[in-house]
Amino acid sequence: MISSRSRLPRHDDELPNELVELARQIAALPPELQPALEKPFSQVVESVRRRRRILGVVQEALSQLRLDIKYLMFDLDMTKRERDELLAD
Repeated sequence: MISSRSRLPRHDDELPNELVELARQIAALPPELQPALEKPFSQVVESVRRRRRILGVVQEALSQLRLDIKYLMFDLDMTKRERDELLAD
């Protein structure tokens, strides 16, 4: 149940402060009301974590794409130079 201290999200979970505060407020509710909110809250927490993982993957892919583009631009420049040198001869 959310009411136990160990089930509350920790700040090192990299969850927004708003979710941590919401967990505290849910834990402060009477025990009979908590189960109705536990599942939706857990789904929101998992969604936030999943989005952060996806964002990390996307950022890594963009970094790799930028690097690949730099290599391709370098290769294109070198190919143009080689072509120009051959045409000049």
